[in-house]
Amino acid sequence: MLEVFNNLFMSIAEQMGVTLQNTAYSVNIKERLDFSCAVFDRHGALVANAPHMPVHLGSMDRSVETIIRLNSGDIHPGDVFALNAPYNGGTHLPDITVVTPVFSLPLEGRVAAQRPGGVLSEGTTRASSTAATTPSGGSAATSPSRGEEVIFYVASRGHHADIGGTAPGSMTPLATTVDEEGVLFDNFRVVDRGKFREAELQTLLTDHPYPARNPHQNIADLKAQIAANEKGVAELRKMVGHFGLDVVEAYMGHVQDNAAESVRRVLERLPDSSEYEYPTDTGQVIKVKITVDRQKREATVDFTGTSKVEKNNFNAPEPVARAAVLYAFRVMVEDMIPMNAGCLRPINIIIPEGSMLKPAYPAAVVAGNVETSQHVTNALFGAMGAMANAQGTMNNLTFGNKQYQYYETICSGSPAGRMNSGRGFAGTSGVHTHMTNSRLTDPEVLELRFPVMLEDFHIREGSGGKGKWSAGDGTRRTIRFLEKMECAILSSHRNRPPQGLDGGSDGEVGSTKVRRQDGSVETLKACDQTVLDAGDAVILTTPTPGGFGKA
Repeated sequence: MLEVFNNLFMSIAEQMGVTLQNTAYSVNIKERLDFSCAVFDRHGALVANAPHMPVHLGSMDRSVETIIRLNSGDIHPGDVFALNAPYNGGTHLPDITVVTPVFSLPLEGRVAAQRPGGVLSEGTTRASSTAATTPSGGSAATSPSRGEEVIFYVASRGHHADIGGTAPGSMTPLATTVDEEGVLFDNFRVVDRGKFREAELQTLLTDHPYPARNPHQNIADLKAQIAANEKGVAELRKMVGHFGLDVVEAYMGHVQDNAAESVRRVLERLPDSSEYEYPTDTGQVIKVKITVDRQKREATVDFTGTSKVEKNNFNAPEPVARAAVLYAFRVMVEDMIPMNAGCLRPINIIIPEGSMLKPAYPAAVVAGNVETSQHVTNALFGAMGAMANAQGTMNNLTFGNKQYQYYETICSGSPAGRMNSGRGFAGTSGVHTHMTNSRLTDPEVLELRFPVMLEDFHIREGSGGKGKWSAGDGTRRTIRFLEKMECAILSSHRNRPPQGLDGGSDGEVGSTKVRRQDGSVETLKACDQTVLDAGDAVILTTPTPGGFGKA
């Protein structure tokens, strides 16, 4: 039954994702699939997720926990909350998390659900279906006075193509404070007892020194996230109706217990102590030391020695580093289990106050979520001796003007490494790795929705790090602009290559260049911003991952 419930919980998150993809408006969510959906228990602990974006999934529980804490005693059927505040449960501003509480059925519904066979009566089924027509069952069919309580939470996080800030796409490399990066959603009640607060939402998006450039798109995508959550609410209620609340909650616990035990078995294979130092293009360093306590069957992941907060936007809120730790240990399990809170139960995480992995307001953070998360992940796998460095960047390319805003991340290859058994493996060319899991917009859709032309996108054969097991190859992408736009790049590994492991060779550095209409070529810095005229093109060459083992 554990495997059945593993898949049931994951299936609910996957159905939420399909709903979000089908109803979203922006290219970023609908085509690039830059979103994540997950199911949480009544305390906000992650139970199961769909295989979406690891950097989202490992940090969303902090958003849910924040909503629970800030609204204690004031959560009602029909309420939906939105949050992106990096210092209050969020990660960076473009990622808006929508949280919906799942209330128990009215008292008579729960009685019906406990009848032999655990199947609702016909009348109760109709009532619960009606309740699902408004967020979290906010209809006349539900009332807290009839014995309802919050039993679960569902959440969806989507990367909005623009949330304001000083540059289109809300990913400016020039920001030094979070206020320059866009609009802050700090525990915003987007739906109040079934009423969508569109006027208040519009005000929030536009009443800002650097307002959202396309609030209509933000609102449409938020409605899609609410719809995705409602799918999760409906499916969880079906599950409770079939199995009973006690059984569902028990297996939520069993699923987490199983994940914790799976990670404990991984710890048995790790050395007593291991460490890794990861220098970055900004001059900052991420240090991690993993110490295993074999008696307690626990590990401590200590980031002491990591660089302090700097006046750049590579600072990563605590949930980001925590998400990287969760992802890395989940990968090490090498078994089909949901990534959930149980994976972190045997792991103690130490992040020093004031370090770049635990900044305080108003430090800028937009690159922390997309770049520093990749650095932390590389450092963790390096410390465990499991994988060479991946490209260590998402190559975040944004462009836009008042009418258009677009964001994409550009894949390289995957690194080589070894399984827990010691068997080596080669990398794969042209795939997203680690904390990102989006796809690139289809060329036809990209050129239809934006005034650009995709001139070239190809795999650079032979560019991955060599070794007994060689890494996957990187890519090169050239986009020509058909009208004037601002363009920004947030990236890493422009001045040092991703490293190989156990004698494997390093990969290659990446570059971002601008080809002007007159034929001249400019090389941009790793984090840079420029203006492109009609006829100009941006050429992005990705860094490539490292190889594993001596050839």
